[in-house]
Order: sequence, then structure tokens, then C-alpha cells
Amino acid sequence: MEKTEKTRYSDSELQEFKELILEKLKSSREEFLSLTASLSNPNSNGTEDTSGAYKTLEDGSATLEKEQINQLAARQKKFIDNLEAALVRIENKTYGICRETGKLIQKERLRAVPHATLSMEAKLKQG
Repeated sequence: MEKTEKTRYSDSELQEFKELILEKLKSSREEFLSLTASLSNPNSNGTEDTSGAYKTLEDGSATLEKEQINQLAARQKKFIDNLEAALVRIENKTYGICRETGKLIQKERLRAVPHATLSMEAKLKQG
């Protein structure tokens, strides 16, 4: 009897991925909160009493830093959204199935990128 190719991950495998994703979500949300907190508290580095000569440099630097933090926060938010979408796919039992090829995405790839929706094969074709 020939072995049929697996079309989806088992419930226990899905549970394993769910735990991995929940762990990543927890740390991602903490990081996101920390980034947004530093955005809402810009003078936490104690430079308000610096002499006027450095003020314009400080302002430029602070603006750049704020932009970088904003970008990091936006990236973190997108990552959180992707992880949450992956949880929905786990509930629907469609998690780990490549949206291009319909084949299972390798476990190693999902462990590294738990929100992946493309197999390496499909990703390389895009590239």
C-alpha cells in the first residue's frame, strides 16, 4: 500500500504550533507595549536640562529615534497580527498549508516563521 501524502497537520502537531505562537505573541505584545510606552514618554532620557547649544541636535536626534521606534512598533504590530491570523488557521485546521501549492509547509520553516503561509518552494518562485 502506498503512503498518501499528508494534507494537514494532526491536532497534536497543531497544538504544538499553537503553544509556540502563543509564546511568541506574549513576548511580541510585551515588546510592542514597551515601544509604545517609550513613544509616549519621550523625555525619559533626562536631556531636558542640556544647554541650548545642543538643543537642535537633540531635537533632530529625538525625531529620528521616534521615527525608528514608530517603525519598530508598526513592524511589531504587523507581526502580532500575522501571529493572530495563524492562530485562526490553527482553529480552522488550515495552518501550515501553503497558499500557493496547497502542500504542507515544512515543520522547520514553521518553527522559524510560525506565521508563514508559503512553503519555501512557493517563496523562492516569488523571489
